[in-house]
Amino acid sequence: MTTQENNLSLHCPKEYLLKMLTGKWKPCIFRYAVQGPVRFGQIMKLLPDATRQALTNALRELEESGILDRKVIKLKPLHVEYHLTELGIEFIPIFKAVEELNLLPVMLKK
Repeated sequence: MTTQENNLSLHCPKEYLLKMLTGKWKPCIFRYAVQGPVRFGQIMKLLPDATRQALTNALRELEESGILDRKVIKLKPLHVEYHLTELGIEFIPIFKAVEELNLLPVMLKK
């Protein structure tokens, strides 16, 4: 995240939230992460229309924004889990309100 984006988040939390959770796959990924740690392969199965690159980018952006944390599990086979950070957990009520108001289709168009 650039300094300009960080400044934006300090001055306008709503804009920051929309930037972090808009996009084609981010709301879905967030919803799965709310249920507990999720692996990349699980997300691929849950979102069969998403490309590997699109999911990788969305996960990276959620991680860079501080919403998700990436943990490498060094068991064989090696795998990666994603889970919500404290900041991500704070977004749950906001995200639920957005879902209840049926605003996700509007957010996904951005």
